Amino acid sequence: MTTPSPVQSCRVFPANDIFVSHGVNLGDGLGRPDEVLPGDVYQLDPQATGAQLSLIRTDDGRSEVVAVGSPTGTPGAAVRLLASYALMGPDGDKVELLALETGGALFALPLSPVGPRIDYTLLAVDDPPEAVRLADLICVSFARGTMIAMAGGEQRPIETLTRGDRVLTRDHGPQPVRWIGQATLRAVGAFAPVVIPAGTMGNAGDLIVSQHHRMFLYQRRRQPGLATAELLVQARHLVDGEHVFLREGGFADYFSLVFDRHEIIYAEGVPAESLMVNEATLNRLPPELAEEVKTRFPGLAQVQHFGTEAGRQLLDSIGTGAILRRPRGKGDR
Repeated sequence: MTTPSPVQSCRVFPANDIFVSHGVNLGDGLGRPDEVLPGDVYQLDPQATGAQLSLIRTDDGRSEVVAVGSPTGTPGAAVRLLASYALMGPDGDKVELLALETGGALFALPLSPVGPRIDYTLLAVDDPPEAVRLADLICVSFARGTMIAMAGGEQRPIETLTRGDRVLTRDHGPQPVRWIGQATLRAVGAFAPVVIPAGTMGNAGDLIVSQHHRMFLYQRRRQPGLATAELLVQARHLVDGEHVFLREGGFADYFSLVFDRHEIIYAEGVPAESLMVNEATLNRLPPELAEEVKTRFPGLAQVQHFGTEAGRQLLDSIGTGAILRRPRGKGDR
């Protein structure tokens, strides 16, 4: 007996909700790869709320179609990935969108958060990630093998954790794991993991995380222009090709941990965030898992951990030397 493919969901925007605010295609919505022009500036319509697109794999497993009951699209219609768009926000942060088509309608799937009334300049148009499954686009975090600090002080690989295990958190002591997410993705483009070699941030072993996962950094002195001494920094902003790297090729197994609150936990000894539960998260989870999370987390309003969100420009002004440190060699004193 063949086990049916699970229905899974992702959050998309109709292409016209992301429009050109300055540039050659002024007023036009996000177009197909041969219609857009690098240099055009886009904004998200302030009235846009996004839509849930539910998907299911075809019997041969080679493609995805709109699932029965999907709030968006026509059931049974094929879903095609057309391209990956790279845009840059006003603070220098890179935003990636996937353009997809179903039933003749074009949609945009952001791989990182986008907000209204913010200018995003189109930098490049690339082919979509090879063999990517839209259903796998959940907020992933730690790679297989990451050692997590437990309540009793021992270190355990993240893939061995189960619901109810008590993990050490920075602010609330031992806390039980409420949910564990897992996804296996081809390690290319936005899905290539960030590798922070052992010792670079005081980590005991190599710390491997997804690009949008945030590290918690505490500065002894609050830097001028910062609201707090606590910083939350996406791992991709630490990549410099010398101390911190992207590892492309093959596949990556990612795991996410959810607690009653958005927590700071210890991965390879480095403080890092847990998965934050909110509507955006749920829209990227399979419906059966989303229902479970709704039951366990009524209100869906986990608040981001206190701290200043640090982008690329802010890190450049601080200097990554204040954050990263090379492991000391035998000849160092």
